[in-house]
Amino acid sequence: MDMKLEVVVLPVSDADRAKEFYGSLGWRLDADVARGDAFRLIQFTPPGSDCSVQFGNGLTALAPGSAQGLYLIVPDIEAARAELVAHGVEASEVFHEGVPGARFLPSGADGRVDGPSPDRSSYQSFVSFSDPDGNGWLFQEVTTRLPGRVDPAATSFASANDLASALRRAAAAHGEHEARTGEPDPGWPDWYAEYMVREQAGEELPT
Repeated sequence: MDMKLEVVVLPVSDADRAKEFYGSLGWRLDADVARGDAFRLIQFTPPGSDCSVQFGNGLTALAPGSAQGLYLIVPDIEAARAELVAHGVEASEVFHEGVPGARFLPSGADGRVDGPSPDRSSYQSFVSFSDPDGNGWLFQEVTTRLPGRVDPAATSFASANDLASALRRAAAAHGEHEARTGEPDPGWPDWYAEYMVREQAGEELPT
């Protein structure tokens, strides 16, 4: 049976302040439902995400700001940070880990090394930021999934930007393929499709 993570509940102290913050990020407002003064549920969904966040009143007994290590996967870590800063959010610089687990340490802590991962490999480059209550988020750059992480029979792209990035990578690889063969490839749509499916599934890429 398929099981898909649908919602993560965030503990906040001020629902209206949190609503303003997540709305300012450009996230989609899905719901704002109240039942008297004791219960209010607000739901937002990040662009391209299948999972949403909820916060409000009467949703959780956790202390405000205690949700940490919430991951947002992005195809370009530097562009994602620039967009975040453009929305007025205080974010860390792009960093990679000098020691395991440094991504979970406070901004500026030892163990965080400035700049993206030197080889720009997936899962290795980060940006951290927090909401007004201190709930902690991480951008993580992923362009190629580890083997088995994605079902090649059910390949999908979360957004138009995600698909466009995959097409650009396939185009660059196909250009190298044509350079090796020394002739145009009339079957490029099939080559693109195979490359993009294998890349998402973490399988060996065609050459």
